[in-house]
Amino acid sequence: MQEARRARIRLQSRHQGEQVLQETEAEMFERGGALYLKYEEPEADLKGQKTRTLLKITRDSLKMIRHGAVESEQTFQEGQQLPGFYRSPYTSFNLSTQTSTLSILLEGGSGTVAWAYDLYVYEECTGHFDISLHIQEEHS
Repeated sequence: MQEARRARIRLQSRHQGEQVLQETEAEMFERGGALYLKYEEPEADLKGQKTRTLLKITRDSLKMIRHGAVESEQTFQEGQQLPGFYRSPYTSFNLSTQTSTLSILLEGGSGTVAWAYDLYVYEECTGHFDISLHIQEEHS
């Protein structure tokens, strides 16, 4: 089994003119032709519970799985509308993502993944998101 490497990630999200920036450390490893990033989201919920996120990046898709304060799964593949879900102590619903663009530029353990998508909840479009993820492997 390949050992996990450390990386710094910067996740920028734009939605309805609002921009959110998250910067954190992640564990990075490769398995079965996919690059995985595991990290803990910086913000905790009202009870102090954190959310752990796993990103699976393949040649043409990105899957985001979140566990903890919220449970969710979203998959992004250019030109595809794919199912997912969101669950928290307060609400739960099925969702889908219609990905208009997905760009994956990785060289070794560094690079950028950028994607734009429409989020659908109960078949209704609830917004358009533009996301960019910058990955920088840390060498010790």
